Amino acid sequence: MSILSLSDWLATPQGRYLLEWEQAKFDILLADIFGYNAVQVGLPEIDFLRANRMPFRFRCGRSGEVGVFALEDALPFATASLDLVVLPHVLEFAARPHQVLREVERVLVPEGSVVIAGLNPFSLWGARRLVVRTPGNYPWRGQYLSVRRVKDWLTLLGFETQSGSFGCYAPAVTSTKWLERWRFMDKAGDRWWPVCGGSYMLQGVKRVQGMRVIMPNWREKRATAKRLSAVAQRNEDAAQ
Repeated sequence: MSILSLSDWLATPQGRYLLEWEQAKFDILLADIFGYNAVQVGLPEIDFLRANRMPFRFRCGRSGEVGVFALEDALPFATASLDLVVLPHVLEFAARPHQVLREVERVLVPEGSVVIAGLNPFSLWGARRLVVRTPGNYPWRGQYLSVRRVKDWLTLLGFETQSGSFGCYAPAVTSTKWLERWRFMDKAGDRWWPVCGGSYMLQGVKRVQGMRVIMPNWREKRATAKRLSAVAQRNEDAAQ
């Protein structure tokens, strides 16, 4: 069967297995990221921002039910205008993945976060990609990027990696029956080979060197208020 898009593949047993793990991880991770503006780039059919509590959340992409139509490597947002950017399987299918991260760095505010979901080349899924008979289909057509490479790119752009996790250790079989039989590997994988999951999730926080938060000097204001009060009292005494 020819898979025309990534969203079509996510409707297959393989895709549902992957999506179940990723949606659960997104819900846990994004619930604790705060700010005002959050955007999901790609896969607009799925709301990965549903657990986030920012007041303004929207989706951006080339097509579909999106709030903003745009290319992932040319985001039409002002510099330092977003608090959170979510990239679900954008990098491995982008023509210029490093440029995508450059755009993310540009639009994020200092201390803003990017959360990336990707397919791991060093896994049973990565091995399946090497031997698949129809490499033009999703998800095998992508350029799988290792966690190490993505971390290196984030570091070069001034990000600090905060957290990461792997999942989906079962082989990339096509039937629900066989996926259920291999479910035991998910628990075993977390313990015995944690970096070999078929999918990974990574969070980076944009750091700005030399930035210092300036707090209001409440003590000086209180001292000024007292001095004014004392002067007012002396003026009243002089008038008497």
